[in-house]
Amino acid sequence: MPLLRTTSENPDYQKLVVLLDATLKILDGDDHDFYDQYNKSDAIKNVVVFYNGNQPLGCGAFKFYENKTVEIKRMYVLPEYRGKGIAHQILTELEKWAKELAYNTCVLETGIKQVEAIGLYQKAGYAVIPNYGQYQGVENSVCMQKSI
Repeated sequence: MPLLRTTSENPDYQKLVVLLDATLKILDGDDHDFYDQYNKSDAIKNVVVFYNGNQPLGCGAFKFYENKTVEIKRMYVLPEYRGKGIAHQILTELEKWAKELAYNTCVLETGIKQVEAIGLYQKAGYAVIPNYGQYQGVENSVCMQKSI
């Protein structure tokens, strides 16, 4: 199976997150420092890495948000492998894992400029909600939610 459940200690996950952060720094522009403070991996215990053989192609994670809700974080697929359903498989596995741990809702935040990500989440059944928590009033954020 190409999906590995792991933690933020996984070296392949850590390498992918470095690439993700470099991409986000470009997309977020002047807002990068604001978003970056909420994307630290130290609080993340639930990580999924997608492999093709021994090569990690993508990752995603979730962390406790509140009550029976987790927050989807750190979704990334190498650019040359996008559009092949990898992100959807990672997201589905994260939702399955969260449900196994008795969570019933996923929330997430993505950037308004991340059109492909918004499309992925909408296709997976996520609906746009009012911005939550630290994203309230942030015009460049899109927050979404799904019952699992």
